[in-house]
Amino acid sequence: MTLENYMLPCLSKTLFGFECMGCGFQRAFILVFKGHFVDAFLMYPAIYPLLMLGSIIIISRFYKFKFYQKSINLLSIISVGVIMTNYIIKQIIL
Repeated sequence: MTLENYMLPCLSKTLFGFECMGCGFQRAFILVFKGHFVDAFLMYPAIYPLLMLGSIIIISRFYKFKFYQKSINLLSIISVGVIMTNYIIKQIIL
């Protein structure tokens, strides 16, 4: 049994036949977990800003550092920008 057996299918791709903005996140997360960092970025470029955002949110729950809210806001904006840019590029290419 591997982690790939427990991945959720994309509802958008299953029902409508096209990928959503989150398609590739699970596979990229597994690639990061396995140590394939470049492949993870190529699979889903927003993986690293999202991982940093998640880390900052978890850390800020226990330790409030000086600019934690600004860090969360900035990483959120970067993540959304990368997700939207990647989605648009995928739609143009495909």
